[in-house]
Amino acid sequence: MDRAIVLYDRDCGFCRWSADRLRAWDRRGALTFEAIQDPGAEPWLDGMEREERLGSWHLVAPGGRIWSAGAAAAPLLDRLPGGRPFATLARRFPVATERLYRVVANHRDQLGRLLGAEACAVDPSDR
Repeated sequence: MDRAIVLYDRDCGFCRWSADRLRAWDRRGALTFEAIQDPGAEPWLDGMEREERLGSWHLVAPGGRIWSAGAAAAPLLDRLPGGRPFATLARRFPVATERLYRVVANHRDQLGRLLGAEACAVDPSDR
């Protein structure tokens, strides 16, 4: 595997919208995308509880290292054209990055509706 894998929730409209934006940004082809629910994601998420799997997105680097939620922002941004300055900020302020991620994740239903995407099948208040 020479590309990083973005694992996202295919049942979440905002998550699909976000994956589409990342695909468009990834002009170098550094990323591949897999829905968390697909069988191909299973080896990477083995041992993770369902709530943890669907509670955030995940990034699998070449070599198999996995980051989740806000911690995945910097290694993802490093792989995108023009993303390094944002990756530096995410690394410099990891607590703020995680909080921002959680705010977005906890409001993905509302954000999805604003974007015209289907609502998320996972209730963020369950976490």
